[in-house]
Amino acid sequence: MKKTIGLRRILLISSIMLLLTAFLTACDRYIGESEKKPVIYLYPTTEQQVKVQLNYDGKLTCTYPQYNDGWDVIAHPDGTLTNIVDNREYSYLYWEGITNTELDMSTGFVVKGADTEKFLQEKLEYMGLIPKEYNEFIVYWLPILQENAYNFITFAGNDYEDLAQLKITPEPDSILRVMMVYKPLDKPIQVEEQELKPFTRVGFTVVEWGGTQARGAMK
Repeated sequence: MKKTIGLRRILLISSIMLLLTAFLTACDRYIGESEKKPVIYLYPTTEQQVKVQLNYDGKLTCTYPQYNDGWDVIAHPDGTLTNIVDNREYSYLYWEGITNTELDMSTGFVVKGADTEKFLQEKLEYMGLIPKEYNEFIVYWLPILQENAYNFITFAGNDYEDLAQLKITPEPDSILRVMMVYKPLDKPIQVEEQELKPFTRVGFTVVEWGGTQARGAMK
């Protein structure tokens, strides 16, 4: 009788361990495709009320200020925001999310970990971020990227626009969205270099930056 009970316990524990392993593996695949700290800056030409809505093909895991059916703010030309819900001042709108969508990595750059700071300063400035914006980007991502021997880095295009669609009212005159996608490398690889385009700020301007680590195979 004792042997039968002992065998049942062993089988039960084994089954639980198998289920737990499968669950954690699935979670790792899902959480791996995550947008980290996308932040949205609003620069109207005059003080005005702005509504920002995000149609994200995934699950939002954190927002600040809290995202309900969008963010309703009073935006000022210097970029400061007053959230109408709590009447508090914010520097930008922040969100993070997880998705199973993989972003295109067919072109990009192979960057040595030790060269990350210089690379980001040059590329982010070229793409149109101002010092306040690219410094905040670098402060967040530099400690992560420089720990890797090399990184394959690309900046997402239309596929990111489809993944995380923004609806802003009133409609801005110019929008810059910088989403970095990277993959750690043990050694350099040959890749086709990505062609980046400079950005010109015109009128009411919206700027967003963020990043994500790719887990899937490069396309």
